[in-house]
Amino acid sequence: MKPNFIDFVFDLFSHLRKNNIKLIYEGEISHDIIKAFTALTENDLKERNESNPTLKKVFNIMVESLQNISKHADCIDERISKNGRGILLVSETDDCYNITTGNVIKNDAAVRIKKDIDAINELSKNELRELFKKKLSSGRLSEKGGAGLGFIDIRRKSNNKLDYNFQKIDNNKVFYILNTVIEKL
Repeated sequence: MKPNFIDFVFDLFSHLRKNNIKLIYEGEISHDIIKAFTALTENDLKERNESNPTLKKVFNIMVESLQNISKHADCIDERISKNGRGILLVSETDDCYNITTGNVIKNDAAVRIKKDIDAINELSKNELRELFKKKLSSGRLSEKGGAGLGFIDIRRKSNNKLDYNFQKIDNNKVFYILNTVIEKL
Protein backbone atom coordinates (compact mmCIF):
# COMPACT_ATOMS: atom_id res chain seq x y z
CA MET A 1 0.00 0.00 0.00
CA LYS A 2 1.37 3.39 -1.04
CA PRO A 3 1.50 5.92 1.83
CA ASN A 4 -0.60 9.01 1.30
CA PHE A 5 0.72 12.55 1.26
CA ILE A 6 -0.41 13.28 4.82
CA ASP A 7 1.68 10.36 6.06
CA PHE A 8 4.62 11.69 4.06
CA VAL A 9 4.25 15.15 5.63
CA PHE A 10 4.15 13.68 9.13
CA ASP A 11 7.19 11.49 8.40
CA LEU A 12 9.04 14.53 7.05
CA PHE A 13 8.10 16.53 10.16
CA SER A 14 9.33 13.69 12.38
CA HIS A 15 12.65 13.42 10.51
CA LEU A 16 13.19 17.18 10.65
CA ARG A 17 12.62 17.24 14.42
CA LYS A 18 14.71 14.12 15.03
CA ASN A 19 17.65 15.64 13.09
CA ASN A 20 17.12 19.11 14.56
CA ILE A 21 16.70 20.75 11.14
CA LYS A 22 16.16 24.46 11.70
CA LEU A 23 15.65 25.45 8.07
CA ILE A 24 14.96 23.51 4.90
CA TYR A 25 14.32 24.87 1.42
CA GLU A 26 14.23 23.55 -2.13
CA GLY A 27 13.91 25.84 -5.11
CA GLU A 28 15.47 28.74 -6.93
CA ILE A 29 18.33 30.44 -5.11
CA SER A 30 18.19 34.14 -5.89
CA HIS A 31 19.65 37.21 -4.20
CA ASP A 32 16.30 37.82 -2.46
CA ILE A 33 16.13 34.22 -1.21
CA ILE A 34 19.68 34.47 0.15
CA LYS A 35 18.79 37.69 1.99
CA ALA A 36 15.61 36.17 3.43
CA PHE A 37 17.24 32.97 4.69
CA THR A 38 20.25 34.68 6.17
CA ALA A 39 17.95 37.14 7.98
CA LEU A 40 15.79 34.28 9.31
CA THR A 41 18.82 32.33 10.48
CA GLU A 42 20.47 35.39 12.00
CA ASN A 43 17.30 36.24 13.95
CA ASP A 44 16.95 32.64 15.14
CA LEU A 45 20.56 32.53 16.37
CA LYS A 46 20.22 35.90 18.12
CA GLU A 47 17.08 34.69 19.91
CA ARG A 48 19.09 31.73 21.20
CA ASN A 49 21.83 34.10 22.39
CA GLU A 50 24.36 32.44 20.11
CA SER A 51 27.82 34.00 20.28
CA ASN A 52 28.68 36.69 17.74
CA PRO A 53 31.64 34.73 16.28
CA THR A 54 29.40 31.69 15.69
CA LEU A 55 26.62 33.86 14.27
CA LYS A 56 29.05 35.51 11.82
CA LYS A 57 30.49 32.16 10.71
CA VAL A 58 27.06 30.63 10.11
CA PHE A 59 25.90 33.76 8.27
CA ASN A 60 29.00 34.01 6.03
CA ILE A 61 29.14 30.31 5.21
CA MET A 62 25.43 30.25 4.40
CA VAL A 63 25.80 33.22 2.04
CA GLU A 64 28.82 31.71 0.28
CA SER A 65 27.18 28.29 -0.04
CA LEU A 66 23.96 29.75 -1.46
CA GLN A 67 25.85 32.01 -3.87
CA ASN A 68 27.63 28.89 -5.17
CA ILE A 69 24.25 27.36 -6.01
CA SER A 70 22.96 30.58 -7.52
CA LYS A 71 25.98 30.88 -9.82
CA HIS A 72 26.86 27.28 -10.59
CA ALA A 73 23.82 24.99 -10.32
CA ASP A 74 22.65 23.33 -13.52
CA CYS A 75 19.13 22.05 -14.08
CA ILE A 76 17.98 18.46 -14.34
CA ASP A 77 15.75 19.03 -17.37
CA GLU A 78 16.02 22.28 -19.33
CA ARG A 79 12.40 21.94 -20.50
CA ILE A 80 10.90 22.07 -17.01
CA SER A 81 13.42 23.77 -14.73
CA LYS A 82 16.16 26.33 -14.77
CA ASN A 83 19.66 26.84 -13.43
CA GLY A 84 20.23 28.18 -9.92
CA ARG A 85 17.98 25.71 -8.08
CA GLY A 86 19.05 23.72 -5.07
CA ILE A 87 18.40 22.75 -1.49
CA LEU A 88 19.49 24.22 1.82
CA LEU A 89 19.35 22.61 5.23
CA VAL A 90 20.52 24.20 8.45
CA SER A 91 20.72 21.82 11.40
CA GLU A 92 22.02 22.06 14.94
CA THR A 93 23.59 19.70 17.45
CA ASP A 94 24.70 20.46 20.98
CA ASP A 95 28.11 21.65 19.80
CA CYS A 96 27.77 22.70 16.16
CA TYR A 97 25.68 23.86 13.22
CA ASN A 98 25.62 22.16 9.84
CA ILE A 99 25.00 24.06 6.64
CA THR A 100 24.15 21.56 3.93
CA THR A 101 23.48 22.50 0.33
CA GLY A 102 22.74 20.44 -2.72
CA ASN A 103 22.34 21.12 -6.41
CA VAL A 104 22.62 19.57 -9.83
CA ILE A 105 25.90 19.94 -11.73
CA LYS A 106 27.42 18.42 -14.85
CA ASN A 107 29.93 15.58 -14.49
CA ASP A 108 32.88 17.68 -15.66
CA ALA A 109 32.10 20.26 -12.95
CA ALA A 110 32.00 17.45 -10.37
CA VAL A 111 35.52 16.39 -11.36
CA ARG A 112 36.81 19.96 -10.88
CA ILE A 113 34.97 20.41 -7.58
CA LYS A 114 36.32 17.13 -6.19
CA LYS A 115 39.85 18.12 -7.16
CA ASP A 116 39.47 21.62 -5.66
CA ILE A 117 37.91 20.48 -2.38
CA ASP A 118 40.37 17.63 -1.90
CA ALA A 119 43.29 20.04 -2.40
CA ILE A 120 41.78 22.66 -0.06
CA ASN A 121 41.05 20.05 2.61
CA GLU A 122 44.76 19.14 2.72
CA LEU A 123 45.96 22.69 3.42
CA SER A 124 46.95 24.08 6.81
CA LYS A 125 45.46 27.27 8.19
CA ASN A 126 48.47 29.29 6.98
CA GLU A 127 48.43 27.66 3.54
CA LEU A 128 44.70 28.47 3.22
CA ARG A 129 45.35 32.10 4.10
CA GLU A 130 48.15 32.33 1.52
CA LEU A 131 46.06 30.68 -1.20
CA PHE A 132 43.17 33.03 -0.42
CA LYS A 133 45.47 36.07 -0.76
CA LYS A 134 46.95 34.73 -3.99
CA LYS A 135 43.51 34.11 -5.57
CA LEU A 136 42.27 37.50 -4.38
CA SER A 137 45.24 39.34 -5.84
CA SER A 138 45.10 37.51 -9.18
CA GLY A 139 41.63 38.94 -9.82
CA ARG A 140 40.77 36.34 -12.48
CA LEU A 141 37.08 35.50 -12.81
CA SER A 142 35.60 32.31 -14.20
CA GLU A 143 33.01 32.31 -16.99
CA LYS A 144 30.31 32.25 -14.28
CA GLY A 145 31.81 35.18 -12.39
CA GLY A 146 33.61 33.39 -9.56
CA ALA A 147 37.18 33.97 -8.48
CA GLY A 148 37.66 30.51 -6.94
CA LEU A 149 37.51 31.85 -3.38
CA GLY A 150 34.29 30.19 -2.19
CA PHE A 151 35.57 26.83 -0.98
CA ILE A 152 38.70 28.41 0.48
CA ASP A 153 36.63 30.96 2.38
CA ILE A 154 34.15 28.34 3.66
CA ARG A 155 36.98 26.10 4.85
CA ARG A 156 38.79 29.01 6.52
CA LYS A 157 35.69 30.29 8.32
CA SER A 158 34.52 26.86 9.46
CA ASN A 159 37.94 25.62 10.59
CA ASN A 160 36.81 22.20 9.38
CA LYS A 161 37.35 20.12 6.28
CA LEU A 162 34.57 20.30 3.73
CA ASP A 163 32.41 17.20 3.45
CA TYR A 164 30.90 16.49 0.03
CA ASN A 165 29.28 13.81 -2.06
CA PHE A 166 28.01 13.29 -5.60
CA GLN A 167 24.92 11.21 -6.37
CA LYS A 168 24.52 10.15 -9.99
CA ILE A 169 21.41 11.48 -11.74
CA ASP A 170 22.19 10.32 -15.28
CA ASN A 171 25.22 9.95 -17.55
CA ASN A 172 25.75 13.73 -17.71
CA LYS A 173 24.75 15.09 -14.29
CA VAL A 174 25.14 14.49 -10.58
CA PHE A 175 23.52 15.87 -7.46
CA TYR A 176 26.29 17.59 -5.52
CA ILE A 177 25.99 17.83 -1.72
CA LEU A 178 28.25 20.03 0.41
CA ASN A 179 28.10 19.91 4.21
CA THR A 180 29.95 22.41 6.36
CA VAL A 181 30.28 21.99 10.11
CA ILE A 182 30.55 25.15 12.22
CA GLU A 183 31.46 24.52 15.83
CA LYS A 184 29.76 26.69 18.43
CA LEU A 185 32.06 29.10 20.21
